[in-house]
Amino acid sequence: MSTAQTIPEKEPSSFRLIATLGVAGFFSGVVLVGSFIFTQPIILANKAKALSAAIYKVLPGCAEYKSLLLTNGVLEPLPEGVELGQEGVNPEVFAGFDKEGKLIGFAVTTEEPGFQDIIAGIFGYDPVKGEIIGLEILDSKETPGLGDKILKDADFRKNFQALATHPEIKAVKKGEKENPYEVEAITGATISSKAVVRLLNKGMGQWEEAMKAYAESQGDTE
Repeated sequence: MSTAQTIPEKEPSSFRLIATLGVAGFFSGVVLVGSFIFTQPIILANKAKALSAAIYKVLPGCAEYKSLLLTNGVLEPLPEGVELGQEGVNPEVFAGFDKEGKLIGFAVTTEEPGFQDIIAGIFGYDPVKGEIIGLEILDSKETPGLGDKILKDADFRKNFQALATHPEIKAVKKGEKENPYEVEAITGATISSKAVVRLLNKGMGQWEEAMKAYAESQGDTE
C-alpha cells in the first residue's frame, strides 16, 4: 500500500515579493498623484471663493476690491498679467472700494497659533477711524463647543465692529471691557480668544504703515 507524499509549498522568492510590493507601491503612487492633481485646483478655487466672500463681509459697503502686493515697502495693485494663484503671488492685503470707487478700508489676512492648531483669519481695517470693522475666521480647528465659539459666538463677534487698534488691542474677561481697544474673551475659550487678539495685533504691526501710506496716496485720510 503506497502512501501519498506531501509536496511542500515553495515559498515565493524575495525578488518576487519585492517586485509585487514595488508594483503595488507604484500604482498607489499614481492614484495619489492623480487625485492630488485633480482635486488641487478645486481646493484652491474653493479657498479663493471663500476668501473673496470674507473680504466683502469684513468691509461693509465694499463693492469691489483690489489685491495688493508689497513692493519695496509700498503696497501696489497686482501688475498686469499677474494673477492670484501664481507661484509667489499670495496677497495678504486687499483694498476695498465703494460704488463710487472711494477707498473704504483694507482686508488683511493673517494667522496665529491657537489652542489646537493655527487660526487663520481676515479682518477689515478703516484707516480713517483707525478701527477694525470686521473679522472672519477662515480656518480653525479649535475644540468643538469651546474654542470654536470664536466663529459662532455673536457677542464675541460684536467686539470687531468698531475696535480701536491703539495703544494695542487687549483681551479682558467678559463684562470687564472699559476701553475701545479691549476685546471681551469668551468664557471657557480664553486661549482661543487671546489668539485672535494676537492675530489682530500681528496684522496691524505688519501692515499699518503700508496701509496708511496707500490710503494717503488715494487721498482718503484726514
